[in-house]
This record gives sequence, structure tokens and C-alpha cells, in this order.
Amino acid sequence: MNYKFGFYKYYFLLTLLLLLIEFIIGADFHDAIIRPYGGDFLVVILIYCVVKSFVNTPVLQTACAVLIFAILVEILQYFHLINLLGWQHSTFARLMLGTSFSFTDIFAYILGTLLVIIVEKIKQSMSHF
Repeated sequence: MNYKFGFYKYYFLLTLLLLLIEFIIGADFHDAIIRPYGGDFLVVILIYCVVKSFVNTPVLQTACAVLIFAILVEILQYFHLINLLGWQHSTFARLMLGTSFSFTDIFAYILGTLLVIIVEKIKQSMSHF
């Protein structure tokens, strides 16, 4: 596997845009759909873009690795890792690690990952023209 390290402006700009959207969702949305599910859907896309901002890696491998990472974090929420580490009062830790396990979060991660794969495959097929 030959990964090429560098700076990939396209993905970096997407990272910044998605980060801004995540901040807006976190600060301004207090609903039952966008905040809990939209944020989870977008977070795997955001992490994917962060990785691709600095390393040219295969789409499927990167998307699957990000999905596995997100699911692992969700599983750690099930075991209340944040409490075990004594970080339950840290706003930053609560934001980054989350506080409660949910199967619907995992479903949102899967949907976000599928969107990444579909968009990347369309992008690749369009570049052949």
C-alpha cells in the first residue's frame, strides 16, 4: 500500500465547512432530529475529510477505518469511558467522546459512510471523462 502524504486542499476545505456545520448544529439546534442524528451523520464525513486532507488513501479503506473508529467510540460510550477516566465534568471531553451509547448513532455513522463511498465513486467515475 502506497499512501501519499501531502496537503489536499479540496478535502481540507470540506473539513473546514463540515466543522463549521457541526459547530452550528451543536450551538443552535436543540431539536430531536438534526442535532442528534445530523451531527452523527456528518461526523464520519468530517473525520474522513480530515484524514484525506493529509494522506491520499484508498476510499473504501479510509471510509471503513473511519466507520470502525466511530463505532469503537460509540462502544466506549456504552462502557462509560468518560466516567472511568474521570473526565465527566470536561465539556471538551464530553463533546469529543460523547456520553451515551445509541444504536441509532451507529446507523447514522453507517449512512454517512455510505454517502462518502457513493460520492467518491461518482467523483472517480466523472474524472474519467
